[in-house]
Amino acid sequence: MAPQQVDTTISPSATGPALALAKQHSADHPLKLYAGWFCPFVQRAWITLQEKEIDYRYIEINPYHKSPEFLALNPRGLIPTLVLPPGEEGKQRVLYESVIVCEYLDEQYNSGTKLLPWDPYERARARLWVNFVEKKLVAGWYRFMQHTPDKPYSLEGVRKEFLENLKTFVREMDEEGEGWFSEGGFGLVDVSFLPWAGRLWLMDHYKEGGVGIPKREEREGLEEGERKVWERWERWYEAVMGRETVRGTWSEREEYIGVYKRYAEDQTGSEVGKATREGRALP
Repeated sequence: MAPQQVDTTISPSATGPALALAKQHSADHPLKLYAGWFCPFVQRAWITLQEKEIDYRYIEINPYHKSPEFLALNPRGLIPTLVLPPGEEGKQRVLYESVIVCEYLDEQYNSGTKLLPWDPYERARARLWVNFVEKKLVAGWYRFMQHTPDKPYSLEGVRKEFLENLKTFVREMDEEGEGWFSEGGFGLVDVSFLPWAGRLWLMDHYKEGGVGIPKREEREGLEEGERKVWERWERWYEAVMGRETVRGTWSEREEYIGVYKRYAEDQTGSEVGKATREGRALP
């Protein structure tokens, strides 16, 4: 079967907590977030806006039906797209690429949570691990989700690769504190991966053998180092998923099942899906 070129059955709006939050930010405002409720890249930017306690307008679009007006703002047609208040002489200003959007908001606004550390070394280290998330964990997540029996790599192989990269990430987490990646508190490294961490249950739904993270009762037989890694993972997961700014950006769980069925069958027409299918870097 040829990949689906246009995903036509996606719900036109968020549901649950995300719908309530979108409605709270539906009034006109010079700072606008063009978003898709189902998109983890959007979720990064949305969480950042909430963490920074910034007022904005949330505008839901279907990126598979890109209007001429939206493409005039962002010819690449990617979400999130952030429209800024006009610059000098009314010049329109637009940003996209989720990590860039998050960094801009963190640097531009002093309110709310500081997501990147002030210290130059700690800030560089955070960016290093955001880069690891992007290249290894996010790319690996899609490669895992889009595995089908006709792939030249095995499901077990891609699962093992993803889990090894996940363990590398976890081993770099601060051992003390409240559970965040860095001792300085909730930050951009956490934001960068949590949307995909919160979608790992979809591997259990769609992939034989599931994601492969050992449950509590399965950890007793593991060697001590391995067991501590998964205990630390669980502490981080519970901390980030329990954060109010994160909980408010989720739609009802069942809505994600239909969206990611296309990925699980490797039939999605999204740019990320196409890049994964063709072995290219994510856009």
